[in-house]
Amino acid sequence: MRTVTEAISAIRRQDFLPASQRAFARQDRPLPIGNGQTNSQPRTVIAMLELLEICPGDRVLDVGAGSGWTTALLGYLVGPKGSVIGVELEESLAAWGAQNVAAYAMPWVEMHPALEVLGWPTGAPYDRILVSAAAREVPQELVDQLTPTGRMVIPVRGTMRVVTPDGRGGWRSTAHGSYRFVELR
Repeated sequence: MRTVTEAISAIRRQDFLPASQRAFARQDRPLPIGNGQTNSQPRTVIAMLELLEICPGDRVLDVGAGSGWTTALLGYLVGPKGSVIGVELEESLAAWGAQNVAAYAMPWVEMHPALEVLGWPTGAPYDRILVSAAAREVPQELVDQLTPTGRMVIPVRGTMRVVTPDGRGGWRSTAHGSYRFVELR
């Protein structure tokens, strides 16, 4: 099983940054990638990926994929027996992110512009969902895209949450620290 540390070493952050930001890739801070979006700081990405508890072969949805860095990291972690779909609301970022991910030759990883709905329901259910944008509340439409044993990591009102289905159409969540993200739209 590949570790998050191995993924961070194998998938270079600078490959997912605009040329003007690549010199700062090793800094542990969010970096602008255009359209008001950022590439999250590595410490935050590591924390989220560890909370997600990804296994090889998992089916994963990456919401707010931006430049594709987290999408590629997830692809590395699930390996060729898994699948990852990254979705990004900003079409130009989604196209650029798809090019960035393609450079890593992981055919089990896709990146798309977000549809008129939250997530990517046509590919559901997912074992894991990573959300890199702050929600006001846990979105039921994403919980509905999880498998019964699935797990979602999402910042909600400044608190990182791990959300799991409760088996009765609802969900349970646990809190894991304070974080700031762009708003989920």
